[in-house]
Amino acid sequence: MREVYHPLKFKLPPKVNEILEACPGFVVAGSVQDLVELATRDAVHGWQEVSYDVPGRGPVTEARVCRTRNGVAANYLEPYMRRRDPECMVIADDRPTNKQHFRERFGEDFDPLREETFEWLKTQELALYPFIAGQRGSGLDTLVIAPANAGFFALGLALLQGIISPENLTDDFNPAAVIYVAPPFRHTRFDGRQVVVHNRQPDMYELFSYNLYPGPSAKKGVYGMLISLGEEKEWVTMHCSTVQVITPYDNKITISHEGASGGGKSEMLELMHREDDGRLLLGENLEDGERRYLVLPRACELRPVTDDMALCPPSLQSGDGRLTVTDAEDAWFVRVNHIEHYGTDPHLEEMTIHPKGPQLFLNIRAVPDSTALIWDHVEDEPGVPCPNPRVVIPRESVPGVLTGSARVDIRSFGVRTPPCTSADPTYGILGMLHVLPPALAWLWRLVAPRGHANPSITDTKGLTSEGVGSYWPFATGLRVDQANLLLKQMVDSPRTRYVLIPNQHVGAWKVGFMPQWVAREYLARRGGFHFYPGQLKEARCPLLGYSLRNLMVEGQTIGSWFLHVEKQREVGEAAYDAGATQLREFFHEHLGQFLVDGLDPQGRRIIEACMDGAHVDDYIEMIESDPIIVDE
Repeated sequence: MREVYHPLKFKLPPKVNEILEACPGFVVAGSVQDLVELATRDAVHGWQEVSYDVPGRGPVTEARVCRTRNGVAANYLEPYMRRRDPECMVIADDRPTNKQHFRERFGEDFDPLREETFEWLKTQELALYPFIAGQRGSGLDTLVIAPANAGFFALGLALLQGIISPENLTDDFNPAAVIYVAPPFRHTRFDGRQVVVHNRQPDMYELFSYNLYPGPSAKKGVYGMLISLGEEKEWVTMHCSTVQVITPYDNKITISHEGASGGGKSEMLELMHREDDGRLLLGENLEDGERRYLVLPRACELRPVTDDMALCPPSLQSGDGRLTVTDAEDAWFVRVNHIEHYGTDPHLEEMTIHPKGPQLFLNIRAVPDSTALIWDHVEDEPGVPCPNPRVVIPRESVPGVLTGSARVDIRSFGVRTPPCTSADPTYGILGMLHVLPPALAWLWRLVAPRGHANPSITDTKGLTSEGVGSYWPFATGLRVDQANLLLKQMVDSPRTRYVLIPNQHVGAWKVGFMPQWVAREYLARRGGFHFYPGQLKEARCPLLGYSLRNLMVEGQTIGSWFLHVEKQREVGEAAYDAGATQLREFFHEHLGQFLVDGLDPQGRRIIEACMDGAHVDDYIEMIESDPIIVDE
């Protein structure tokens, strides 16, 4: 095996050292470019087949990889492997957890499989490199050990989390976590399913990735490591994008947008999608095809801060009453299913066609030496495009990106909503923008609806919960601990405000992500968050906080039916109330699991008030903050 590329100059954990001494060869990567070369090192006619011998089946190809002019493209042969399985996490250790334990799911302890995994790795040519999960000072020194032929997976992880050349390591680098990648066990032990095992040992966090889709492991697995670290240190790694918005009049606000996968985090960083004539399509009525537009000649300037994961350690907080965040990643895992043709988002298209450095394309149709195009999605079956095409974009390639930390003025929460009509009432009753008191905003983060037609995961049926913080699928501990941490975070940030924004549908109108783009413009341009009496009204459903009586952007008024769904002739009050009942039952179902020992007493009062049918004004008094409505 050709030696790549750097000598080992740091201390290895005993188990890692044992594996490397026994394996037939290994490479130590020290840069992204090293991993780009490794990803297609064994390519034949431009294609690298990422295959493994599976007992009883012979060679099984997991992915086909090729080098493109703008990076590396990897495509999975199974449609199932193109999205994250929401049930992929299991816990191997005996520390407190609400997640399924390995022995509960598979009927045996993990230790024998752990040893079997190590023995398999000893038979493989391997790649490894060091990185810091999170950031130096607020993260974990980590190693990744993967089969060398899965260089594309290692590349994705290095883009997302960074890579440190061993030559540049300081003496204080001391691995506290190791990621082991062993794809064939998906077939031999787990019936082809994605499984990621977290083993939280006192002196070492072990993560075993038994699949090659980076979402559950390289992305969310590392996220779980940071959440676990935050549990110990009593801080949160938020599931959010963050953007500084600068108006044409030089006003600035910073918005963090939270929500389940598919909730619009990456879209909050995007420029508004325009029609060919430059107008904004607010929405299209699903019953009669009517379209409503907004003319906005000049949009606000966007300076992205975070795309999906934001560190919030106490050392970062400024003490001015606003939450302070910083990016937990070195690259962004951008879903591009909404980019269906050239010209949909010229900003993103230019960034990916002419990148400053290598990018990783997943589920994008590309051939060797071509330019991978983000609107050319692979098909899950003939005529059915994959709903989860992705590109990993290095943070440094994003124009205008802000480094360092940012103080958050507004935290928004995104919800994928289905159509709601009188013939088919659903929870799609959210208006284009709702204002929430902090206590009610906390409840939304506890129930975190996964929402309608989620493109990022394999299970999207019905109204289900992503779990506390919308990052619960990646957390390893107790949900009540995360609820308490989120509550404390809100109590400690009285100047940060909260809004709720739907996407996909507002009642009977198909809207895509336009509500959050319009809300972003409106909130930035109004110059402040205080509302005067008469500007807000209690939503008909108390869980939706306040609705705006009117919403005006650059002298153009948004139709009231976009703000108050019960006013839509296709919906009406009866269908709205039926949808409100669905929401209320959903909240009651999922909030009950937090009423356990260990819940903060203040949080208990908020949940019990919701169960008893609290109104919006009741929530105002439950967490002290700057007033939402002020006297003139």
